[in-house]
Amino acid sequence: MARILLVEDNEMNRDMLSRRLSKKGFDLIIAVDGEEGIEKAKSELPDLILMDMSLPKVDGWQATRTLKAKQETQAIPIIALTAHAMAEDKDKAMEAGCDDFDTKPIEMDRLLGKISALIAG
Repeated sequence: MARILLVEDNEMNRDMLSRRLSKKGFDLIIAVDGEEGIEKAKSELPDLILMDMSLPKVDGWQATRTLKAKQETQAIPIIALTAHAMAEDKDKAMEAGCDDFDTKPIEMDRLLGKISALIAG
C-alpha cells in the first residue's frame, strides 16, 4: 500500500488524519515540523506528502521548495493542507511546488480523491 508522509504540527489534526488514512490502508509516516518533514522525506521516500503550510521551524512553503529542489525528492507529489482557503493561498502553494491543495477542516472523501489521483500518476 502507498506510503504517505503527514507533516502536521497540530496534534488533533495529526491524530485524526493518521487514524483515518491508516483505516484506508495507507502506511503513515509522521513529522511534526517542516525540518523533520524534509528529513523524513529524504530518508523514507514516501509515495506522497501531505504538507501543512503553517509549521514551526521551517514552514510548509519553504519545506516544499526545498524538497522540490532536491533530485531525490522532487518527484514526490505534495498536497498542501491549509486553513487559508483564498485563491492566492492556492496560487502560493502551487508556486512553491505543491501538486495539489486542500483546505482545513479536511473533507476526507475529497482528500482521498486527490491522494488517489496523484499516486496513480
